[in-house]
Amino acid sequence: MPHAIVRSLCLFTDRLDAHEGERLDRLALRIEEAGFTLQTRRVCVAGHGAAEVEACYGDGRRFLSIGQLDRTGLAREFDALLETNNVACNLAPPDAVTADDAAWLFRLMEAQPEQTFGFAYTFANAPGSPFFPSASWAGNGFALGLQPTDLAVGCDTPEAWLVRLRDSWLELQALFANEPGFLGIDGSIAPLWDNPGSLVGHVRRWAGSFERAITSDMFLRITGFLRTANPCPVGLNGLMLPCLEDRQLAGVYEQGRFTVERNLFLAMHCGLGIDTYPVGIDETPERVLEILRLVQGLTERHAKPLSVRLVSDGRARIGERTGFGNRYLHDVVVRSL
Repeated sequence: MPHAIVRSLCLFTDRLDAHEGERLDRLALRIEEAGFTLQTRRVCVAGHGAAEVEACYGDGRRFLSIGQLDRTGLAREFDALLETNNVACNLAPPDAVTADDAAWLFRLMEAQPEQTFGFAYTFANAPGSPFFPSASWAGNGFALGLQPTDLAVGCDTPEAWLVRLRDSWLELQALFANEPGFLGIDGSIAPLWDNPGSLVGHVRRWAGSFERAITSDMFLRITGFLRTANPCPVGLNGLMLPCLEDRQLAGVYEQGRFTVERNLFLAMHCGLGIDTYPVGIDETPERVLEILRLVQGLTERHAKPLSVRLVSDGRARIGERTGFGNRYLHDVVVRSL
């Protein structure tokens, strides 16, 4: 069986210390020596500003984050975030979402649209997830998140694939069981690009079509496994449906078959919210506010962590094709929300 891809090795710290970066590199080496492919190294820093974090940990190889912010924190850090190239964050409104909260997205779209990729709204966020931009500090240590879709190659059923995933979890748990600060593994399914990394591609093999799978219990079975079989869970442990990161899902979106409504239907029973969903520069702030209020209300009603990450290239209007220039995002013709 092939080793899984570790999408994210994320170090959580409240210190600005070069030795922390060296520790991250040592952990990365252990993962690679064990035969796993390590895709990204990340550092989520609590209690420090974006400029400080980039100055200490920015080396061109690491993805950086200042974690979860409240309204005051985002207002304080906003200008600094615009000056950085690689520092993510998420806004967690403490009460009812306001027009001012929605306005932050449009400010990013106008001033630094690339930063929309590293910004999300989070509700009832689960701390300790190594996935950006939802990562939230939960104490010093490190966590792992996989890109497990590649393990599904050759599997005739979701269950056969999930057995491979569990074996990868157990191997990583054994690798770091005695390592101080090991927070655990976020079992979330994080698809990327086309086959073999596309979840939609595998789902089509198993169910005949993505649409049929949506109204079956397939995704419930998958997320039920994530909740019960992960030996050392941390973070979100749900199904990610990144509209523009899973290339086949992006194709479904372009055909008009991955609407916000369908996205949220899946999110409510197996997913984690709205992720890398394109927004036109001429979309109205009022419409974004409506969606944020709905997601916040669903979170409260169902006690379920959800997030919203809307992305823009700063140029494409509704009906126009994006030009992100981002290797993680597939370009599409933008539809209205």
